[in-house]
Amino acid sequence: MGNHSMFSEFILLGLSADPQTQILLFMLFLMIYLLTLMGNLVMLLVIRSDSHLYIPMYFFLGQLSFLDLCHSSVTVPKMLENLLSESKTIFVESCLAQAFFVFATGGTEACLLAVMAYDRYVAISSPLLYGQVMSNQLCIGLVWGSWGLAFVDALINILLTVNLDYCEHQSIPHFSCELSSLFPLSCSDTSTNFTVLLCSSVLHFFGTFILIFFSYTRIVSTILSISSTSGRSKAFSTCTSHLTTVILFYGSGFLSYLLPTSGSAVEMIFPLQYSVVTPMLNPLIYSLQNKEVKAAMRRMFRRYVSSFT
Repeated sequence: MGNHSMFSEFILLGLSADPQTQILLFMLFLMIYLLTLMGNLVMLLVIRSDSHLYIPMYFFLGQLSFLDLCHSSVTVPKMLENLLSESKTIFVESCLAQAFFVFATGGTEACLLAVMAYDRYVAISSPLLYGQVMSNQLCIGLVWGSWGLAFVDALINILLTVNLDYCEHQSIPHFSCELSSLFPLSCSDTSTNFTVLLCSSVLHFFGTFILIFFSYTRIVSTILSISSTSGRSKAFSTCTSHLTTVILFYGSGFLSYLLPTSGSAVEMIFPLQYSVVTPMLNPLIYSLQNKEVKAAMRRMFRRYVSSFT
């Protein structure tokens, strides 16, 4: 039996052992990460600079863009480093910190998506009272509550993981450190860790999914009660971007954790989807499907062009 202090590093096996494939993957994910940074930063700038977007829906969208920046930046830089490195090592402390922030930012995003679903429900079911119900205090409280709940949940899980002993394998068959990937490396009894992580997943991720499902059940019911076809189409169009994001996030997340483990590289497709690809797609989804965001981008572009000319 050994203590985790005996090991200073883990080995992240990553996506491929072939050098040529690693170079191609490095170029691909570097481009995706740069697009993620640019897209989410532009979205934050547009929302902050345009007074037409000073409503709760876009306040939450700005929070989502900030979260996507954080979630992607926790995993992608280290993955890019390992794709060009022969050692592919990560310090134990860095691995635990990465696992904590992956869980915390992912959990916050799950809560925020539930909050955004509630926001859409209020906007569609009570449009005249929308400004009063979704007050600034409530919006800020919901965001802080999302961050706080996720970080407390992540802290409980990571404190239990820190006390584990690692005595055999040091290799992690993944491109990043996640709590579930650390348990097989331990020679300690991890039953408590698995139980706590399972409870956290059920309460946090499945719980928020149920809230989203319930909100959209009420949204669909309200939309179907609208008599005019144009009114139903307009009401549903305000939800399409959020619904697309929910499907991408929860679909890849559930498939990643619910499918049986086989050790195949194909299993990493779903973690890559919610950790790397979805943060890049979210700004595109909201900018391409939302007329107000596109109009705000045009106004911002014209202001910058006129200031230079």
